[in-house]
Amino acid sequence: MLGETYKNYDALGLAQLVQTKQVKPEELVEEAIKQIETLNPTLHAVIDKFYKRNSNLVSANEKGRFSGVPMLVKDITQAVKGERITSGSRAFKDYVAKEDSYFVEKLRNTGAIMLGSTNVPEFALMAVTEPAFHGVTRNPWNKAYTPGGSSGGSGAAVVSGMVPLAGANDGGGSIRIPAAYCGLFGLKPTRGRTPVGPTVGRNWQGASVDHVLTRSVRDSAAMLDELQGNAKGAAFHAPPFTGSYLEILNQLLNQKLRFAFSVQSPLSTDVHPECKDAVLKTVKMLEQMGHIVEEKDAPIDGKKIANSYLMLYFGEVAATLAELEGVIGRKARFADVEPSTWLLGQIGQSVSAGDFVTSLKEWDKAAFAMESFHETYDFYITPTTAQPPAKIGELALTSAEKTIVSLVSKIGLTKLLLKTTFVDKLAETSLMRTPFTQLANLTGQPAMSVPLHLTKEGLPCGVQFMAARGGEDRLFQLAGLLEQTEYWLDCNQHIKT
Repeated sequence: MLGETYKNYDALGLAQLVQTKQVKPEELVEEAIKQIETLNPTLHAVIDKFYKRNSNLVSANEKGRFSGVPMLVKDITQAVKGERITSGSRAFKDYVAKEDSYFVEKLRNTGAIMLGSTNVPEFALMAVTEPAFHGVTRNPWNKAYTPGGSSGGSGAAVVSGMVPLAGANDGGGSIRIPAAYCGLFGLKPTRGRTPVGPTVGRNWQGASVDHVLTRSVRDSAAMLDELQGNAKGAAFHAPPFTGSYLEILNQLLNQKLRFAFSVQSPLSTDVHPECKDAVLKTVKMLEQMGHIVEEKDAPIDGKKIANSYLMLYFGEVAATLAELEGVIGRKARFADVEPSTWLLGQIGQSVSAGDFVTSLKEWDKAAFAMESFHETYDFYITPTTAQPPAKIGELALTSAEKTIVSLVSKIGLTKLLLKTTFVDKLAETSLMRTPFTQLANLTGQPAMSVPLHLTKEGLPCGVQFMAARGGEDRLFQLAGLLEQTEYWLDCNQHIKT
């Protein structure tokens, strides 16, 4: 048995042990379960444990690249047939998946063994993981702080060593934010790179993309090799990549590259000095490597991007609440979901179809502008987040705010609420701390958060890199280079779980 050294291996390392018959898949599963049972009571990262109901989990594809490797999936969109998937909501407390999602089908083909699902905020709407239904997930670096969201359960599970990788998805930063807060590597692929479905051709109008959170760059690259591909009914196809993301890591970025960077929030709001320092330190390192680095903002209107993203929120939540009737057998009520979710849905019902379409047009304008921008610059660098991790409960609605939402919704004054400072506060809590990540979701570009900085309080702080659409290969190459530097965070050296 590996014992505590289990945490020293990434997923490919564990797979190699299985392939060379140094360990059996059953032994890895046993160790992963031990870690989950030991750590989860404190961290609350895993909300459903498939191994409690399955005695035949170890039936991995022996020829798969990740054969025998334990992992977890995210409790939204990543459906496992016969297992509960709640999307973090009490409304779905009894919903059991009737079939695997295409994403899970791909995971099965890799030989990875799915042991359970990870906690998410209700409907993956927040950048913290504190759903009322399942409870709070805590950051292993400091349990008083959030691991971020919406893939916060996956982030906490991976960084604590429960599993070497976990499913995640990103509709506005939900891979990159937990990566930044947990000191992990997190790449959001190009729109259309990984499959969605069945029965849907897009998630969040194409803004949301599935992938994984990992400790090592090579695990992310190898998994994207396995996950990429077109699915039946997919609305979007990424620019084709015929090589191997894993193999390209061995090809050095030996040409002089051109970087643009900014430490200014696109919303003109505050950016914490530690988040700025993370970028400036990285810029200095890149300059010392001989690359060209210029301070330059992206050619987009940050407030229009934020408003367009919020319009997506409103519309998608309104649609989700409407679809609840097919699950619970009646129309959704205020008590079925969290107050902030209900508010977003009510606002979504109050805006026009024309407003929604107009907001989508901003995505295309921004995509065109960024494509032109990347004709000059290979990469665009920003902080991943504008602030370090928040304390648990710091961003929750107060009881007075919950009462206001309830009263306004009951007496039908949602349109008036659109003009109040309360909605501004919702935007502030969801975007002012994380204003950098949404752009890549709306333009469809790949973007990654890289763990290169530790704050004075001992919390990770991520640096974000964006590339042109289809440029995951170059991001992986760059990440592989940065992984060899002294600044790359090694979780095992800092976290005592």
